[in-house]
Amino acid sequence: MGTCSICKKISATDSDHLHCVEKRRIELENLQLKDTITEKLDLGKDPNNMGKEIKALLGHMNREKDTKSE
Repeated sequence: MGTCSICKKISATDSDHLHCVEKRRIELENLQLKDTITEKLDLGKDPNNMGKEIKALLGHMNREKDTKSE
């Protein structure tokens, strides 16, 4: 018996829970995507050159980020 280093709950396998590891991996992927999305879309060159779908997606991601930080 050990504890999960992510959620700090008891783990029967002396290692982190699989669902905790997967959740952390997904969260890190999301952070990396949010950090690199402007580079992928070349928004630094001309921010007005976006489709309305991309603007809506970025707006949604910013609102989601703001609600998590509160």
